[in-house]
Amino acid sequence: MAGELFVMNDEPRNTDPIDTAIRIGLVTLLAGWSIYIASPFIGPIVWGIIIAIGSHPLYNWLRGKTGLGRGMTATLLTLGMLAILIIPTIMLSGALMEETRNLSGYLQEGNELRIPPPPQKVADWPLIGEKLHAFWTHASENPRQALGEIEPQLKMLGKWLISAAAGAGLGILMFIFSIIIAGIFLATSAGGYKAAVAIFDRLTTGRGQELTELSKSTVRSVVNGILGIAIIQTLLAGLGFLAMDIPGAGALALVCLVLAVVQIDILIILIPLSIYAFSFAGTGAAVLFLIWNIAVGLMNNILKPILLARGVKAPMAVIFVGAIGGLIAHGLVGLFVGAVVLVLAYTLFMLWLDERSVAENG
Repeated sequence: MAGELFVMNDEPRNTDPIDTAIRIGLVTLLAGWSIYIASPFIGPIVWGIIIAIGSHPLYNWLRGKTGLGRGMTATLLTLGMLAILIIPTIMLSGALMEETRNLSGYLQEGNELRIPPPPQKVADWPLIGEKLHAFWTHASENPRQALGEIEPQLKMLGKWLISAAAGAGLGILMFIFSIIIAGIFLATSAGGYKAAVAIFDRLTTGRGQELTELSKSTVRSVVNGILGIAIIQTLLAGLGFLAMDIPGAGALALVCLVLAVVQIDILIILIPLSIYAFSFAGTGAAVLFLIWNIAVGLMNNILKPILLARGVKAPMAVIFVGAIGGLIAHGLVGLFVGAVVLVLAYTLFMLWLDERSVAENG
């Protein structure tokens, strides 16, 4: 038997180039086909993994407090995340879709841009009210003359907003799907950690655990210190818009979300809206809205130093490109996934670059 095994192991391998090309082609076809089939779910699955990594400390804390098993703890946490995030998100997305329907009434394919007339209260605004009301009225009566050469760009922007808002419903479903996937990954987190270590070991020869820990800390830092704060700020700001019946509440909340993710202070949106509220709401309500907006805007400055204490050192440009590129490529889910993936890629690349420089200088 040993002789037979020896003979079998010593058999020459097939080196026929045609046969090798056919095998490579079949493997490539299988891999490409698999990616094509799974492509609609890649974004939500990656986002689910990211949510699981970011919420794992909370999962461990909840499991220790309740004494429940992995599956029950993951289920309880998943239901909690769905209840906290989905309800206000659905409210804001419903407002956004309603605003989209109104916008589409003023923006028809092949027609001149139509602008609704301004509310009369705009004229009562301090300093700029009368001039703004006059210009707005002129623009509603003759958009081409008032807007001049920027009319085509405004139409393009309006069509993009309609397209983005039309996908809001699908984005919410993907978001729900991602949270459910995150619950599954939390319940099987031990196996997932071993798989990540094994993959990095195959790629880097023995450094699997080190790179897995680095990836985990990077993802967790971005999720908690950037994306988590951005989501909380947007939801709280959006609820304030809805409570005050601010026109365009859904669209304004979407703008706040994008600005918060790319690390631009959303107070540039909240403060003008607070001033606007004094023109139509009672003094008490307007003051409360102003206080609410200031608290929401400053939340970023208070929480970020705490959550980014072990923070990622990626430049803001990397986060900006990842978030905007992800939004364009994969919609609402891509806004979050793109930022995390690009920051992780940047961190691993800089680690490789630093070690290569040390090796060459040594």
